[in-house]
Amino acid sequence: MYIIVGGGGDVGYYLARTLLKRGHEVLLLEKTSARVQILAEELGQSVIKGDACEARTMQEAGAQRADVVIAVTGEDDDNLVICQMAKKRFNVARTIARLNDPKHEELFQKLGIDVTVSPTKAILSLIESELPGPHFIPLMTLKKAGIEIVAMNIPPMSQVAGKKLSEIHLPRKSTLALIMRGTEPIFPNADTVLLENDEVYALLNSEGEEELSKIFGTA
Repeated sequence: MYIIVGGGGDVGYYLARTLLKRGHEVLLLEKTSARVQILAEELGQSVIKGDACEARTMQEAGAQRADVVIAVTGEDDDNLVICQMAKKRFNVARTIARLNDPKHEELFQKLGIDVTVSPTKAILSLIESELPGPHFIPLMTLKKAGIEIVAMNIPPMSQVAGKKLSEIHLPRKSTLALIMRGTEPIFPNADTVLLENDEVYALLNSEGEEELSKIFGTA
């Protein structure tokens, strides 16, 4: 099966690596040169520099013969463009899009995207009531991917309180998916400022758990 993955962040990297190990033909598209260089050290010719939102790039990637196109960039607009172009211009049979904001799910479905995956929605579905107890709570382990979903309360006087996410050096193998500020859900981006008592939900592997706990002051 030939699979094109748009977006070379951590999600795209782990997805491409896993699919390659399972014997699929995979091409990972990433538009940032520095990131392509890092990815190529492990994935080799299975990663190329290019913007998956551009028709020319997709044509050069052989989208017309792709069985599946998966869009996992950090921007929902880009993921929608990638999947729509794959369906309408290159007649790709199956498209899968990462949703960073769950409120876009209905729009994606109406526009013909076959499958949407929302890490935020998956975490929200686990939150049925306020989580008491310690600052650092493992919620669920995705054993096949080696990933945990954890909840952290930002304690008073934490070094990250008052800082933007772009100013915090998070472990490479971690993603902040959701912040609960009281009863308000916040879908974080680089400009989001963390506050004391924020409840943060993150995806990470076992290697990043201890490091993330130290950074947030929850150890």
